[in-house]
Amino acid sequence: MPKRYSPALYVTGSTLARTGDEMSGPALLLLALAVTGSASAASSLLAALTVAAALGGPLFGTLLDRSRHPGRLLAASLALYATGLLLVLLTLGRTPTPLTLLLALATGLLGPALSGGWTSQLPHSVSESHLPRANALDAMTFDAASLAGPALAAGVTALAGPDTGMVASAALIAAALPAAWRLPAPAPRTKNHPTPLSTLSAGFRILVRRRALARATAASVLSCAGEGMFIATTPLLGALALGGAHYGTLLLTVSAVAALTANALLATRPHLVRPDSALTASTGALTAAMLLAATTHPALLVFAAVLTGLATGPQLTALFAIRHREAPERLRGQVFTTGASLKITGFALGAALAGPLAVRSVPAALLAAAGFQTLAVLVCRYVRVDQR
Repeated sequence: MPKRYSPALYVTGSTLARTGDEMSGPALLLLALAVTGSASAASSLLAALTVAAALGGPLFGTLLDRSRHPGRLLAASLALYATGLLLVLLTLGRTPTPLTLLLALATGLLGPALSGGWTSQLPHSVSESHLPRANALDAMTFDAASLAGPALAAGVTALAGPDTGMVASAALIAAALPAAWRLPAPAPRTKNHPTPLSTLSAGFRILVRRRALARATAASVLSCAGEGMFIATTPLLGALALGGAHYGTLLLTVSAVAALTANALLATRPHLVRPDSALTASTGALTAAMLLAATTHPALLVFAAVLTGLATGPQLTALFAIRHREAPERLRGQVFTTGASLKITGFALGAALAGPLAVRSVPAALLAAAGFQTLAVLVCRYVRVDQR
Protein backbone atom coordinates (compact mmCIF):
# COMPACT_ATOMS: atom_id res chain seq x y z
CA MET A 1 0.00 0.00 0.00
CA PRO A 2 1.46 3.40 -0.92
CA LYS A 3 2.66 5.20 2.20
CA ARG A 4 1.71 8.60 0.88
CA TYR A 5 -1.92 7.71 0.40
CA SER A 6 -4.29 6.02 2.82
CA PRO A 7 -7.58 4.20 2.18
CA ALA A 8 -9.22 6.59 4.68
CA LEU A 9 -8.30 9.54 2.47
CA TYR A 10 -9.71 7.76 -0.58
CA VAL A 11 -12.99 6.95 1.20
CA THR A 12 -13.30 10.46 2.63
CA GLY A 13 -12.69 12.14 -0.70
CA SER A 14 -14.97 9.89 -2.72
CA THR A 15 -17.74 10.17 -0.12
CA LEU A 16 -17.58 13.97 -0.15
CA ALA A 17 -17.61 14.16 -3.94
CA ARG A 18 -20.38 11.62 -4.39
CA THR A 19 -22.54 13.14 -1.65
CA GLY A 20 -22.19 16.52 -3.35
CA ASP A 21 -23.15 14.89 -6.64
CA GLU A 22 -26.19 13.16 -5.15
CA MET A 23 -27.14 16.46 -3.50
CA SER A 24 -26.79 18.48 -6.71
CA GLY A 25 -29.76 16.91 -8.53
CA PRO A 26 -32.42 17.51 -5.83
CA ALA A 27 -30.89 20.91 -5.02
CA LEU A 28 -31.08 21.90 -8.69
CA LEU A 29 -34.72 20.78 -8.88
CA LEU A 30 -35.64 22.79 -5.79
CA LEU A 31 -33.75 25.85 -7.02
CA ALA A 32 -35.31 25.74 -10.50
CA LEU A 33 -38.80 25.35 -9.06
CA ALA A 34 -38.24 28.30 -6.74
CA VAL A 35 -36.82 30.55 -9.46
CA THR A 36 -38.97 29.62 -12.47
CA GLY A 37 -42.07 28.13 -10.85
CA SER A 38 -42.06 25.59 -13.67
CA ALA A 39 -41.76 21.87 -13.10
CA SER A 40 -40.97 21.48 -16.79
CA ALA A 41 -37.99 23.85 -16.60
CA ALA A 42 -36.74 22.13 -13.46
CA SER A 43 -36.92 18.65 -14.99
CA SER A 44 -35.23 19.92 -18.18
CA LEU A 45 -32.26 21.19 -16.18
CA LEU A 46 -31.93 17.92 -14.30
CA ALA A 47 -32.25 15.95 -17.55
CA ALA A 48 -29.47 18.04 -19.12
CA LEU A 49 -27.18 17.34 -16.17
CA THR A 50 -27.95 13.59 -16.21
CA VAL A 51 -27.91 12.93 -19.95
CA ALA A 52 -24.58 14.73 -20.31
CA ALA A 53 -23.08 12.46 -17.65
CA ALA A 54 -24.06 9.47 -19.76
CA LEU A 55 -22.36 11.00 -22.81
CA GLY A 56 -19.19 12.15 -21.10
CA GLY A 57 -18.07 8.84 -19.61
CA PRO A 58 -16.21 7.24 -22.54
CA LEU A 59 -14.29 10.42 -23.41
CA PHE A 60 -13.34 11.18 -19.82
CA GLY A 61 -12.22 7.59 -19.30
CA THR A 62 -9.98 7.83 -22.35
CA LEU A 63 -8.35 11.00 -21.03
CA LEU A 64 -7.93 9.38 -17.63
CA ASP A 65 -6.21 6.33 -19.09
CA ARG A 66 -3.80 8.48 -21.09
CA SER A 67 -2.94 10.81 -18.19
CA ARG A 68 0.40 10.43 -16.37
CA HIS A 69 -1.26 11.99 -13.30
CA PRO A 70 -4.91 10.86 -13.30
CA GLY A 71 -5.45 12.21 -9.79
CA ARG A 72 -4.70 15.74 -10.98
CA LEU A 73 -7.05 15.32 -13.93
CA LEU A 74 -9.71 14.04 -11.56
CA ALA A 75 -9.17 17.01 -9.23
CA ALA A 76 -9.45 19.44 -12.14
CA SER A 77 -12.69 17.77 -13.20
CA LEU A 78 -14.12 18.09 -9.69
CA ALA A 79 -13.19 21.78 -9.64
CA LEU A 80 -14.87 22.36 -13.00
CA TYR A 81 -17.95 20.40 -11.92
CA ALA A 82 -18.32 22.50 -8.76
CA THR A 83 -17.77 25.69 -10.77
CA GLY A 84 -20.38 24.60 -13.30
CA LEU A 85 -22.97 24.12 -10.55
CA LEU A 86 -22.26 27.63 -9.26
CA LEU A 87 -22.57 29.07 -12.78
CA VAL A 88 -25.95 27.37 -13.17
CA LEU A 89 -26.97 28.99 -9.87
CA LEU A 90 -25.76 32.44 -10.97
CA THR A 91 -27.38 32.34 -14.41
CA LEU A 92 -30.73 30.72 -13.57
CA GLY A 93 -33.43 33.36 -13.84
CA ARG A 94 -30.91 36.06 -14.78
CA THR A 95 -30.02 34.94 -18.31
CA PRO A 96 -31.95 33.17 -21.09
CA THR A 97 -32.90 29.63 -20.08
CA PRO A 98 -31.05 27.99 -23.02
CA LEU A 99 -27.76 29.37 -21.66
CA THR A 100 -28.41 27.80 -18.26
CA LEU A 101 -29.36 24.52 -19.93
CA LEU A 102 -26.11 24.63 -21.90
CA LEU A 103 -24.13 25.18 -18.70
CA ALA A 104 -25.93 22.25 -17.02
CA LEU A 105 -25.13 20.09 -20.06
CA ALA A 106 -21.45 21.06 -20.02
CA THR A 107 -21.24 20.45 -16.26
CA GLY A 108 -22.86 17.04 -16.55
CA LEU A 109 -20.20 15.86 -19.00
CA LEU A 110 -17.85 15.70 -16.01
CA GLY A 111 -20.23 13.64 -13.90
CA PRO A 112 -18.45 10.30 -14.53
CA ALA A 113 -15.40 11.72 -12.75
CA LEU A 114 -17.32 11.43 -9.48
CA SER A 115 -18.33 7.81 -10.01
CA GLY A 116 -16.44 5.51 -12.35
CA GLY A 117 -13.45 7.83 -12.73
CA TRP A 118 -12.65 7.76 -9.03
CA THR A 119 -13.28 4.04 -8.64
CA SER A 120 -10.94 3.25 -11.55
CA GLN A 121 -8.05 4.63 -9.49
CA LEU A 122 -8.63 2.34 -6.52
CA PRO A 123 -5.98 -0.27 -7.51
CA HIS A 124 -3.34 2.48 -7.45
CA SER A 125 -4.37 3.46 -3.93
CA VAL A 126 -4.26 0.13 -2.07
CA SER A 127 -2.24 -3.06 -2.32
CA GLU A 128 -3.67 -5.99 -4.27
CA SER A 129 -4.35 -7.97 -1.09
CA HIS A 130 -6.46 -5.12 0.30
CA LEU A 131 -8.40 -4.51 -2.92
CA PRO A 132 -11.47 -6.73 -2.18
CA ARG A 133 -12.14 -4.99 1.14
CA ALA A 134 -11.40 -1.57 -0.33
CA ASN A 135 -13.79 -2.38 -3.18
CA ALA A 136 -16.63 -3.01 -0.71
CA LEU A 137 -15.81 0.21 1.13
CA ASP A 138 -15.82 2.09 -2.16
CA ALA A 139 -19.30 0.75 -2.97
CA MET A 140 -20.39 1.90 0.49
CA THR A 141 -19.54 5.49 -0.44
CA PHE A 142 -22.22 5.32 -3.15
CA ASP A 143 -24.74 4.00 -0.61
CA ALA A 144 -23.86 6.69 1.91
CA ALA A 145 -24.04 9.41 -0.74
CA SER A 146 -27.42 8.25 -2.02
CA LEU A 147 -28.70 8.35 1.55
CA ALA A 148 -27.17 11.66 2.65
CA GLY A 149 -27.28 13.69 -0.58
CA PRO A 150 -31.05 14.12 -1.06
CA ALA A 151 -31.59 14.55 2.70
CA LEU A 152 -28.96 17.30 2.82
CA ALA A 153 -30.49 19.01 -0.22
CA ALA A 154 -33.92 19.07 1.41
CA GLY A 155 -32.61 20.10 4.84
CA VAL A 156 -30.27 22.87 3.68
CA THR A 157 -32.90 24.25 1.30
CA ALA A 158 -35.53 24.27 4.04
CA LEU A 159 -33.22 26.01 6.52
CA ALA A 160 -31.31 28.43 4.31
CA GLY A 161 -32.97 28.51 0.89
CA PRO A 162 -32.40 26.82 -2.49
CA ASP A 163 -29.39 29.00 -3.36
CA THR A 164 -27.56 27.70 -0.29
CA GLY A 165 -28.44 24.14 -1.25
CA MET A 166 -26.60 24.53 -4.55
CA VAL A 167 -23.62 26.23 -2.87
CA ALA A 168 -23.40 23.44 -0.29
CA SER A 169 -23.43 20.81 -3.04
CA ALA A 170 -20.57 22.56 -4.87
CA ALA A 171 -18.68 22.97 -1.59
CA LEU A 172 -18.83 19.23 -0.82
CA ILE A 173 -17.43 18.42 -4.26
CA ALA A 174 -14.69 21.04 -3.88
CA ALA A 175 -13.79 19.63 -0.47
CA ALA A 176 -12.78 16.38 -2.19
CA LEU A 177 -10.11 18.12 -4.31
CA PRO A 178 -7.12 17.40 -2.01
CA ALA A 179 -7.93 13.68 -1.84
CA ALA A 180 -8.25 13.50 -5.63
CA TRP A 181 -5.06 15.49 -6.27
CA ARG A 182 -3.03 13.17 -4.05
CA LEU A 183 -4.19 9.94 -5.72
CA PRO A 184 -1.07 7.88 -6.58
CA ALA A 185 0.05 7.85 -10.20
CA PRO A 186 0.05 4.51 -12.04
CA ALA A 187 3.25 2.75 -12.99
CA PRO A 188 5.06 4.25 -16.00
CA ARG A 189 3.50 3.21 -19.29
CA THR A 190 5.23 1.82 -22.34
CA LYS A 191 6.38 4.09 -25.15
CA ASN A 192 3.36 3.16 -27.24
CA HIS A 193 1.06 6.21 -27.36
CA PRO A 194 -2.18 5.37 -29.17
CA THR A 195 -4.41 8.18 -30.40
CA PRO A 196 -7.46 9.13 -28.30
CA LEU A 197 -9.75 7.71 -31.00
CA SER A 198 -7.99 4.33 -31.03
CA THR A 199 -8.03 4.26 -27.23
CA LEU A 200 -11.73 5.06 -27.24
CA SER A 201 -12.51 2.26 -29.70
CA ALA A 202 -10.27 -0.15 -27.76
CA GLY A 203 -12.25 0.54 -24.60
CA PHE A 204 -15.54 -0.28 -26.29
CA ARG A 205 -14.06 -3.40 -27.86
CA ILE A 206 -12.83 -4.75 -24.54
CA LEU A 207 -16.29 -4.23 -23.01
CA VAL A 208 -17.82 -6.30 -25.80
CA ARG A 209 -15.17 -8.95 -26.43
CA ARG A 210 -14.20 -9.84 -22.87
CA ARG A 211 -17.20 -11.92 -21.92
CA ALA A 212 -17.07 -11.41 -18.17
CA LEU A 213 -17.09 -7.64 -18.70
CA ALA A 214 -19.79 -7.85 -21.37
CA ARG A 215 -21.97 -10.00 -19.12
CA ALA A 216 -21.54 -7.77 -16.07
CA THR A 217 -22.12 -4.61 -18.11
CA ALA A 218 -25.26 -5.88 -19.85
CA ALA A 219 -26.70 -7.26 -16.60
CA SER A 220 -26.00 -4.04 -14.68
CA VAL A 221 -27.60 -1.86 -17.39
CA LEU A 222 -30.75 -4.01 -17.48
CA SER A 223 -30.88 -4.07 -13.69
CA CYS A 224 -30.45 -0.29 -13.58
CA ALA A 225 -33.41 0.09 -15.92
CA GLY A 226 -35.51 -1.90 -13.44
CA GLU A 227 -34.16 0.20 -10.56
CA GLY A 228 -35.09 3.38 -12.44
CA MET A 229 -38.64 2.10 -12.84
CA PHE A 230 -38.89 1.27 -9.14
CA ILE A 231 -37.61 4.67 -8.02
CA ALA A 232 -39.89 6.51 -10.46
CA THR A 233 -42.93 4.72 -9.02
CA THR A 234 -42.15 5.33 -5.33
CA PRO A 235 -44.25 8.54 -5.02
CA LEU A 236 -47.25 6.76 -6.55
CA LEU A 237 -46.60 3.74 -4.34
CA GLY A 238 -46.61 6.04 -1.31
CA ALA A 239 -49.93 7.57 -2.35
CA LEU A 240 -51.49 4.22 -3.22
CA ALA A 241 -50.39 2.10 -0.28
CA LEU A 242 -48.78 4.21 2.46
CA GLY A 243 -51.10 7.17 2.86
CA GLY A 244 -49.17 9.86 0.98
CA ALA A 245 -46.77 10.39 -1.91
CA HIS A 246 -44.08 11.73 0.44
CA TYR A 247 -44.01 8.38 2.24
CA GLY A 248 -42.75 6.83 -0.96
CA THR A 249 -39.41 8.57 -0.49
CA LEU A 250 -39.06 6.75 2.83
CA LEU A 251 -38.85 3.50 0.85
CA LEU A 252 -35.71 4.85 -0.81
CA THR A 253 -34.27 5.76 2.58
CA VAL A 254 -34.94 2.26 3.88
CA SER A 255 -33.33 0.80 0.77
CA ALA A 256 -30.22 3.00 1.10
CA VAL A 257 -29.75 2.05 4.77
CA ALA A 258 -30.05 -1.65 3.89
CA ALA A 259 -27.51 -1.29 1.07
CA LEU A 260 -25.07 0.50 3.35
CA THR A 261 -25.49 -2.20 6.01
CA ALA A 262 -24.99 -5.02 3.51
CA ASN A 263 -21.77 -3.55 2.14
CA ALA A 264 -20.48 -2.79 5.64
CA LEU A 265 -20.87 -6.49 6.48
CA LEU A 266 -19.37 -7.49 3.14
CA ALA A 267 -16.31 -5.33 3.82
CA THR A 268 -15.51 -7.53 6.83
CA ARG A 269 -15.72 -10.73 4.71
CA PRO A 270 -14.73 -9.60 1.19
CA HIS A 271 -13.91 -13.13 -0.03
CA LEU A 272 -17.16 -14.67 1.17
CA VAL A 273 -18.73 -14.96 -2.32
CA ARG A 274 -17.21 -14.88 -5.81
CA PRO A 275 -18.10 -11.62 -7.60
CA ASP A 276 -19.76 -13.40 -10.55
CA SER A 277 -21.95 -15.47 -8.22
CA ALA A 278 -22.76 -12.40 -6.12
CA LEU A 279 -23.85 -10.49 -9.22
CA THR A 280 -26.26 -13.26 -10.22
CA ALA A 281 -27.67 -13.78 -6.70
CA SER A 282 -28.16 -10.08 -5.97
CA THR A 283 -29.91 -9.50 -9.28
CA GLY A 284 -32.19 -12.45 -8.56
CA ALA A 285 -33.03 -10.89 -5.20
CA LEU A 286 -33.93 -7.66 -6.99
CA THR A 287 -36.39 -9.60 -9.16
CA ALA A 288 -38.08 -10.91 -6.02
CA ALA A 289 -38.12 -7.42 -4.51
CA MET A 290 -39.90 -5.95 -7.56
CA LEU A 291 -42.49 -8.74 -7.47
CA LEU A 292 -43.13 -8.08 -3.78
CA ALA A 293 -43.50 -4.36 -4.43
CA ALA A 294 -46.03 -5.10 -7.19
CA THR A 295 -48.43 -6.45 -4.56
CA THR A 296 -48.65 -2.86 -3.13
CA HIS A 297 -49.25 -4.36 0.32
CA PRO A 298 -47.72 -1.94 2.88
CA ALA A 299 -45.77 -4.56 4.85
CA LEU A 300 -44.51 -6.25 1.69
CA LEU A 301 -43.54 -2.87 0.28
CA VAL A 302 -41.28 -2.19 3.24
CA PHE A 303 -39.79 -5.67 2.95
CA ALA A 304 -39.26 -5.09 -0.77
CA ALA A 305 -37.39 -1.86 -0.02
CA VAL A 306 -35.14 -3.67 2.49
CA LEU A 307 -34.50 -6.50 0.03
CA THR A 308 -33.72 -3.98 -2.72
CA GLY A 309 -31.03 -2.40 -0.57
CA LEU A 310 -29.61 -5.74 0.56
CA ALA A 311 -29.26 -6.67 -3.12
CA THR A 312 -28.08 -3.42 -4.73
CA GLY A 313 -25.24 -2.95 -2.24
CA PRO A 314 -23.50 -6.31 -2.94
CA GLN A 315 -24.44 -6.05 -6.63
CA LEU A 316 -22.41 -2.85 -6.98
CA THR A 317 -19.49 -4.34 -5.04
CA ALA A 318 -19.52 -7.41 -7.30
CA LEU A 319 -19.67 -5.25 -10.43
CA PHE A 320 -16.65 -3.21 -9.31
CA ALA A 321 -14.72 -6.38 -8.48
CA ILE A 322 -15.37 -7.82 -11.94
CA ARG A 323 -14.28 -4.60 -13.64
CA HIS A 324 -11.09 -4.42 -11.58
CA ARG A 325 -10.33 -8.06 -12.37
CA GLU A 326 -11.06 -7.94 -16.09
CA ALA A 327 -10.08 -4.44 -17.22
CA PRO A 328 -6.57 -4.02 -18.67
CA GLU A 329 -4.59 -1.38 -16.79
CA ARG A 330 -4.29 0.85 -19.85
CA LEU A 331 -8.10 0.87 -20.32
CA ARG A 332 -9.28 0.75 -16.71
CA GLY A 333 -10.51 4.34 -16.58
CA GLN A 334 -12.54 3.97 -19.75
CA VAL A 335 -14.06 0.66 -18.65
CA PHE A 336 -15.30 2.23 -15.42
CA THR A 337 -16.54 5.54 -16.86
CA THR A 338 -18.17 3.92 -19.90
CA GLY A 339 -19.81 1.35 -17.64
CA ALA A 340 -21.12 4.16 -15.43
CA SER A 341 -22.45 6.02 -18.48
CA LEU A 342 -24.29 2.95 -19.73
CA LYS A 343 -25.83 2.40 -16.29
CA ILE A 344 -27.00 6.02 -16.19
CA THR A 345 -28.58 5.54 -19.61
CA GLY A 346 -30.35 2.37 -18.49
CA PHE A 347 -31.62 4.08 -15.35
CA ALA A 348 -32.93 7.06 -17.31
CA LEU A 349 -34.71 4.87 -19.86
CA GLY A 350 -36.29 2.80 -17.11
CA ALA A 351 -37.51 5.89 -15.27
CA ALA A 352 -38.93 7.33 -18.51
CA LEU A 353 -40.74 4.07 -19.29
CA ALA A 354 -42.18 3.83 -15.79
CA GLY A 355 -44.06 7.14 -16.07
CA PRO A 356 -46.72 6.22 -18.64
CA LEU A 357 -46.97 2.66 -17.30
CA ALA A 358 -47.49 3.76 -13.70
CA VAL A 359 -50.22 6.23 -14.70
CA ARG A 360 -52.20 3.28 -16.01
CA SER A 361 -51.18 0.76 -13.34
CA VAL A 362 -48.49 0.95 -10.65
CA PRO A 363 -48.32 -2.86 -10.27
CA ALA A 364 -47.85 -3.16 -14.05
CA ALA A 365 -44.88 -0.79 -13.90
CA LEU A 366 -43.34 -2.83 -11.10
CA LEU A 367 -43.93 -6.09 -12.96
CA ALA A 368 -42.10 -4.52 -15.91
CA ALA A 369 -39.26 -3.62 -13.50
CA ALA A 370 -39.19 -7.27 -12.41
CA GLY A 371 -39.00 -8.21 -16.09
CA PHE A 372 -35.85 -6.13 -16.55
CA GLN A 373 -34.30 -7.75 -13.48
CA THR A 374 -35.22 -11.19 -14.83
CA LEU A 375 -33.52 -10.39 -18.14
CA ALA A 376 -30.43 -9.36 -16.17
CA VAL A 377 -30.47 -12.70 -14.30
CA LEU A 378 -30.74 -14.57 -17.59
CA VAL A 379 -27.71 -12.69 -18.91
CA CYS A 380 -25.78 -13.64 -15.76
CA ARG A 381 -26.80 -17.29 -16.01
CA TYR A 382 -26.47 -17.99 -19.71
CA VAL A 383 -23.61 -15.84 -20.97
CA ARG A 384 -20.71 -18.22 -20.43
CA VAL A 385 -17.30 -16.95 -19.34
CA ASP A 386 -13.97 -18.56 -18.68
CA GLN A 387 -13.48 -19.58 -15.05
CA ARG A 388 -10.55 -17.91 -13.29
